[in-house]
Amino acid sequence: MAWIDSLLKRMVELNASDLHLTSNTTPMFRIDGDMVPVDEAPGLSPEQMRQVLFEIAPERNQIQFEAEWDSDFAYELEDVARFRVNLFTDLRGPGAVLRLIPSEVLTADQLNLPKAVLDMCFLSKGLVLVTGPTGSGKSTTLAAMVDFINKRRSDHIITIEDPVEFVHKDIKCLLNQRQVGEHTEGFKRALRAALREDPDIVLVGEMRDLETIEIAIETAETGHLVFGTLHTTTAPSTVDRIIDQFPADRQAQIRTMLSASLKGVVSQTLCKKQPKGRVAALEILVVNSAIASQIREGKTHQIPSAMQMGGRLGMKSLNAALTELVASGEVDPEEAYIKAVDKEGFTQSLAAIGKSVNLTKIGESAPDADAPAGGVPGGVPGLGASAGGSGLGMGNQNPYEDNTRAPLPSTPQQAAGAPPPVPGGRGADPFDSFKRDRT
Repeated sequence: MAWIDSLLKRMVELNASDLHLTSNTTPMFRIDGDMVPVDEAPGLSPEQMRQVLFEIAPERNQIQFEAEWDSDFAYELEDVARFRVNLFTDLRGPGAVLRLIPSEVLTADQLNLPKAVLDMCFLSKGLVLVTGPTGSGKSTTLAAMVDFINKRRSDHIITIEDPVEFVHKDIKCLLNQRQVGEHTEGFKRALRAALREDPDIVLVGEMRDLETIEIAIETAETGHLVFGTLHTTTAPSTVDRIIDQFPADRQAQIRTMLSASLKGVVSQTLCKKQPKGRVAALEILVVNSAIASQIREGKTHQIPSAMQMGGRLGMKSLNAALTELVASGEVDPEEAYIKAVDKEGFTQSLAAIGKSVNLTKIGESAPDADAPAGGVPGGVPGLGASAGGSGLGMGNQNPYEDNTRAPLPSTPQQAAGAPPPVPGGRGADPFDSFKRDRT
């Protein structure tokens, strides 16, 4: 059992979405969108952090991390969950962020996906994009759509991901899930190869560069259904982002290709739900003949107006989605205001339903940024010792109840057995000083 496993189990118990590990800093969970210090967990030195992270990192990723200072991989805790792991280096030393991937794929019903989104799952060809900022739930939505297809169609689905997150079982479809760096060199190579692998549906985990975007559009044009993701905040900006990736002398051609192949865009953002949890606000663009014409003619600034006229097709703007969540009581007006892109338009939408935003309330519930975040007994540089010198969390500053604090494994030795050798060949146990401080 790796030392980090106890923290990951506690993360699952608390339904936290992420575990943040930074050298010389108390670990933190993201719970319902807020960063919460892990009570009684040690802030590890850079050397200890490297040791803890290398205990779960595959050898290939260890080599990549040493050479490039960051790396991505998936880590599975048997009978608990899978985690998407990003290793990085910053001013303090090695660090990592571990994203929880539920062991079971959330269904379309559980996510309450609208009919317009589910209709995209029955397309025979074309390009469907799920977009949003990092951490907005794009992978969860795509996984639910793939699961929906898997239960209703008899097709061949190929996914290309970095890393593979949700693991699907064959139900009515045959699924081949390929991981970049382990099963293929890169997205564009795997996407080109997919055309020779008789797919009906191809999922591209991330459309990172011009060539990958171009191949995805070509794949959609050749009679395949392609799902992909982009880091854009609205559906209209997604169209502009794709076109702007290409040189000016090719943009007219790409507009024509995109107008024919793009079938829909789902742009989502996560909001804090009342009384707890999070809920996604979905902006939905369904490409009809009017919107296809606007894309082809370079009039993408007219798409928001066309979306307002397309309600019967299931189209919905982000402001409309946020207003619905406020009207139902699921989201506070202040939270929705923060997430809105067109804040003036959103304020007007709220006024139409008799609601308003109290800007003085924004940030009231957030922890005091100047409050000490706790520290390791003995004094880790940059962290204040908590009251009594025994706690590592925020003490009375913690906005969460006691049951949201994660227990620290009694010692790294007990949690993980004898730790692996420290890189560099040093023979001393890097946890000795920490254990002495705890006694």
